Amino acid sequence: MRQMVSFTLKSAGYNVVEAVDGQDAFEKAGSRSFDLVLTDQNMPRMDGISLTKKLRENPQFKATPILILTTESSDQMKQAGRAAGATGWLVKPFDPSKLIEVIQKVIR
Repeated sequence: MRQMVSFTLKSAGYNVVEAVDGQDAFEKAGSRSFDLVLTDQNMPRMDGISLTKKLRENPQFKATPILILTTESSDQMKQAGRAAGATGWLVKPFDPSKLIEVIQKVIR
């Protein structure tokens, strides 16, 4: 999944930094700034909602759009994502053109 998302974004001209899990993403976020964070919900070592909460604690990520990509579509899970500070929620499987469209909207 990570490779498909990365390929889709790179093909659309975006620079992509990949992380193997939530903890890796959090560590990489500490050393640079990003225009957007796209995370999966279900990851080892730190899930997407936990990653979103931790990133939002950092002033550098207060306004950065954070999208959570997941197979989960329950209202309860979406509410948890919003409460954590997620900008949006995308359900897998994703349509590559829709993903790019959503990203273009949130990074303006």
